[in-house]
Amino acid sequence: MAITSANQLELLQTAEAVAREKMIDPNLVVEAMEESLARAAKSRYGAEMDIRVAIDRKTGKATFTRVRTVVEDEELENYQAEFTVEQAKQYMEDPEVGQQLIEEVPPVELGRIAAQSAKQVILQKVREAERDKQYEEFKDKAGTIINALVKREEYGNVIVDVGAGEAVLRRNEKIGREAYRPNDRIRCYIKEVRREQRGPQIFLSRTAPEFMAELFKMEVPEIYEGIIEIKAVARDPGSRAKIAVISYDNSIDPVGACVGMRGSRVQAVVNELQGEKIDIIPWNEDMPTFLVNALQPAEVAKVVLDEEAGKIEVVVPEEQLSLAIGRRGQNVRLASQLTGLDIDIMTEEEESKRRQAEFELRTKLFMDTLDLDEFFAQLLVSEGFTNLEEVAYVELEELLVIEGVDEATAGELQARARDYLDAQAKKAMEAARALGVEDSLVNFEGLTPQMLEALGGDGVKTLEDFATCADWELAGGWTTIDGERVKDDGVLEPFDVSLEEAQNMVMTARVMLGWVDPADLEADAEEDDAENGDAVEEEAEA
Repeated sequence: MAITSANQLELLQTAEAVAREKMIDPNLVVEAMEESLARAAKSRYGAEMDIRVAIDRKTGKATFTRVRTVVEDEELENYQAEFTVEQAKQYMEDPEVGQQLIEEVPPVELGRIAAQSAKQVILQKVREAERDKQYEEFKDKAGTIINALVKREEYGNVIVDVGAGEAVLRRNEKIGREAYRPNDRIRCYIKEVRREQRGPQIFLSRTAPEFMAELFKMEVPEIYEGIIEIKAVARDPGSRAKIAVISYDNSIDPVGACVGMRGSRVQAVVNELQGEKIDIIPWNEDMPTFLVNALQPAEVAKVVLDEEAGKIEVVVPEEQLSLAIGRRGQNVRLASQLTGLDIDIMTEEEESKRRQAEFELRTKLFMDTLDLDEFFAQLLVSEGFTNLEEVAYVELEELLVIEGVDEATAGELQARARDYLDAQAKKAMEAARALGVEDSLVNFEGLTPQMLEALGGDGVKTLEDFATCADWELAGGWTTIDGERVKDDGVLEPFDVSLEEAQNMVMTARVMLGWVDPADLEADAEEDDAENGDAVEEEAEA
């Protein structure tokens, strides 16, 4: 095969034909031809040479050139494609490092093997162009619903035709025991588009919460237009789901709009999801109120929220307990997913028993430490006193409101509480010293003797040790592992040290040791304030 004037135009015609068939840019096919011809030429002139081919986009003429680059003497490695400044003087005036000498060489005759090699290069380039086109087409479609045609099933995974290629619906992404036959049409959510060596991999899902959200967007015009927003979705695929919605137009009921006339809108979604029961819940900024809605149809008597722990306690009547929990814990599990909180459900009787146990525990604490009789200790607990610190350092007037307590009695109560606390502090300090806690940590402001004892028991004995601690190691926290929230116990957590307080103490220790420049902290604080200010302004404008 020789590149002659007779077949120059055929190159362009072939490129255009391939480009039309594969629906790719003709330039990509021409570039593939240039590369294949250059590779064939190298096999003729020598693999060490830098041979390049340029095909004229109008005439189809292929020009073969040899390129040599000027390099430093010590960098000369390839004598066929590089030469030194001295050697270049034979061909160029005042050559400089980096300059290139381009010489045209005669076109090559392509033998059978060379022609076959050129064909393989072109096919490879065309395949790569097809893959790139497919990836570019679908990467922006991630997060949307697509209609696909079932082609076959492999080990439970369904391979579907999505027009420009194939996609995979894995068996764990199918609803229940769904089974499909070739040529069945299905709707799926494009969960992920991944670029891989063998081409773009498109992964579909019918179990993703986002699939349900997108279905509602298709069925409810108000959601598509942004009047109603889906705030959260929780699903037990094929069985039951909860979806939280909010309306930004007071005249439109978000739940009613999603249900539709005689349930037509929600029924269309239910039918697509194989009869999955859907609870549509009004979203509320107040988390306890939202949770009460999320636990429907169960009735809730009381809600206690612990925001720091991300936990919430729900008290329900005895007859509502099984309804609140749901079959195999389904209702409470979905409500937990919807709110992002751990939910503890108890009956009114269980809560009453717990409160009684706490009352008795605090009563015993005051009886043992303040040498009080049971009745007087119960009076203190009833008035809301929970620990000795409150009794010792509260304003005297707050003790005088207790029936039967005069100034003398109140003074005696506070004296006893302070004496006990001082004795405990002295004992704790001695224990801390015995553990090896040094003065640098003892003199650090904000740490009580009991805290020092706890730190010493955990191996934190110097200011340097303290400065290396993470805030969660001191205050505790929560970590999500495999979707489950796991508690991280903090050394100072029993002393009600918050995460923010722990962070401030650690940063103060680092500043004292010279590890952190206070100016940097101020700059960071100013930057955070500016960002918060911008966010508030944007919210106000919205």
